[in-house]
Amino acid sequence: MKLLMFLIFIFFLSSESQNNILSFQTKYSNSKIVSFFDATIKMQCLVPNLDNANGFFEERNKLKIGATLNFHELGSRKEDLFLNDFNFLTPANAAKQARLHPRPGIWQWERIEKFLKFANNNDLIVRIHGPISPQASKWAKEDHRTATELENVMVNFMTQSAKRYNEDKNVKYMDVVNETILPSGKWFGPKKGTHLWENPWLKMGLDENGFPNYIIKAFEIATANAPNVKLVYNQNGGMQSAMWERLKETVLYLRSKGLRVDGIGWQGHLNLSRSTIQFIEYPDDAIAELSKLIDWAHANNLDFHVTELDYRVNDMTNLTEELEFQAELYEKIIKVLQSKVHSGTVTLNLWDMGERLKKPSTFFQSIYDKDLNPTPAYEIIKKALNTK
Repeated sequence: MKLLMFLIFIFFLSSESQNNILSFQTKYSNSKIVSFFDATIKMQCLVPNLDNANGFFEERNKLKIGATLNFHELGSRKEDLFLNDFNFLTPANAAKQARLHPRPGIWQWERIEKFLKFANNNDLIVRIHGPISPQASKWAKEDHRTATELENVMVNFMTQSAKRYNEDKNVKYMDVVNETILPSGKWFGPKKGTHLWENPWLKMGLDENGFPNYIIKAFEIATANAPNVKLVYNQNGGMQSAMWERLKETVLYLRSKGLRVDGIGWQGHLNLSRSTIQFIEYPDDAIAELSKLIDWAHANNLDFHVTELDYRVNDMTNLTEELEFQAELYEKIIKVLQSKVHSGTVTLNLWDMGERLKKPSTFFQSIYDKDLNPTPAYEIIKKALNTK
């Protein structure tokens, strides 16, 4: 029966996806925990239950665009601007481990619950951005923290999160993991101290095939406890081939274990670091690589999400020219996103609504300036929203 279910599942996939899964079956056929034919797989878990979904999922062949709000922006002018144009919300930080469950015995649900109430009151679709990721608490980053301690907190955090969001009719996506891979293709791991950008969860070790245990465990928990929510593997950086090949391999590996991965995400913090400089210096080449990545996602029955699009300003004294360049870059990105909507789901989330300061002096720009006047990028987004 398991073999029959597997063959039926394979039959309905694209030829590229069939080849990918079957090659993984061969590659890891000696693993006691990977084999499709040995694992107990409930096929209904491989596709989310979307019976409660509203017209957001029914509106096919259209780029779905939303934006991020911070908790302190609820009830503000930014909330008004958001509601004027968007029905797709990503709460910025309220669902992250550092906020929600920073250490054993501490739970802080108030902020995300207010976001969920806001979404319910305004009939918004929500993507939960609460992944197992470097957005971890200082407690988790302490050098003496053991793998067992980390696993206990991670399991509790992900289990309670998945159960809570699964019961909310407005939540349609959740990021399960984020920023797991370096541009070089190596796993992102811990560093000394608690003040640096690091990923402490890699202390939980690797499985027998070299994949991080925390990634596998996170998707096991989400698959089991969030059948109504689409599960996303999110990633930062640019279009580095080594990084994305590692992500592709990991997604296929998770699926070969009977776990559900419904989409992949690319953050899109443009000009943040050297990893995204290709979009600034050689944008056409970078966008061509982005196009190929979306094609791979859709060929493997995965949604594609741009999850955190914004633009780091190089020179605040030359802001007018910077904003024009940002708009041109957004237009190119949106053009390729719109070209893919007939082959699968594509979403775009703007990170913040206006100008954002990362202390001490790094400014990021979205679609409104510091006085909440629309920028040239706003006109690009507005045009895309109105595209039928």
